[in-house]
Amino acid sequence: MDIDDSISLPGFKPGWVWLAGAGPGDQALLTLAAWHGLKQADVIIYDALVSEAIVQLAKPDATLEYAGKRGGRPSTQQQDISEKLIQHARDGKRVLRLKGGDPFVFGRGGEECLALVDAGIPFRIIPGITAGVGGPAYAGIPVTYRETNTAVTFITGHTAKEDIPHDVNWKALSQGSPVLIFYMAARNLKNITAQLIAAGRPGQEPVTIISRATLPDQKVLETCLETCVEDLANAKLKTPTLIVVGPVAGLRDKLKWFDTL
Repeated sequence: MDIDDSISLPGFKPGWVWLAGAGPGDQALLTLAAWHGLKQADVIIYDALVSEAIVQLAKPDATLEYAGKRGGRPSTQQQDISEKLIQHARDGKRVLRLKGGDPFVFGRGGEECLALVDAGIPFRIIPGITAGVGGPAYAGIPVTYRETNTAVTFITGHTAKEDIPHDVNWKALSQGSPVLIFYMAARNLKNITAQLIAAGRPGQEPVTIISRATLPDQKVLETCLETCVEDLANAKLKTPTLIVVGPVAGLRDKLKWFDTL
């Protein structure tokens, strides 16, 4: 891909670390800055949620290091990842830390940046399209819609210990935000739906579960709060999944543009 000369892209200097968001999966959703980083980096340390098609955009002689974290599977320790970033930068490499979605949305980008600050390593942040916005858009769901909601809340579906977050005020969340978007919540969906219904959300409220959002094999399950756990088990969707709860999920019937491609 050629970039118009009128577009100014940042220089990637040796000894720097770029923390870049790769978006929710589709190559076309990369930012120009992330694409530029892929073409310049000497070392690319990438997550499990970065699609293979995006990793393949790296320059031919780049060193590729997988540093994925997936629930219930062996994962690279966070401290080890930060230490790799620091060591490669000290070796004079241009280091690209590539994360799915946006590095500062449930991506531990803040932890890695603080480690770089402590080590005196210069860095740049390249935001990406977070899955909680890009995924629903590819499923035909606007996360806000004037006639239904003026607020949306993004929630992680599990903690580092794989259980649901204990610092969530479920009653306040249920009453205060018409639309809820859960990341990585399939494993704990039974507990989450129980909390929402107990806090007053109606059992017939629309729920949409999006599997492998924005990728060619994207699948979408339309269900409701009281049956979504059983429906998800029967559907056997691939991970990762996004779960949208609220009235905007019902707009998909008319807006599912991706399904017609």
